[in-house]
Amino acid sequence: MIRKKGAASLILFILAGIVLGGFLALVTKDISWLSWLNYGQTFGLENPLVLDLGVFVITFGLTIRITIAGIIGMVLAIVLYSRL
Repeated sequence: MIRKKGAASLILFILAGIVLGGFLALVTKDISWLSWLNYGQTFGLENPLVLDLGVFVITFGLTIRITIAGIIGMVLAIVLYSRL
């Protein structure tokens, strides 16, 4: 049986790797010899953009935190995807 891998499954694997890596960074931040996994950079909008149209209000905001553990999780997800 030939199984076709698509872009949607690759994106799902990458997102799962980033989420699990972020969780790992959060869990290990207080462990002294693993605290380097939590090192990273946060970027995005500090204050959300608010669009008031009178009838309704739309609020836009996005903050992304990239950590070492998230990058490792993403790389492992790509390797796992390529081996499937």
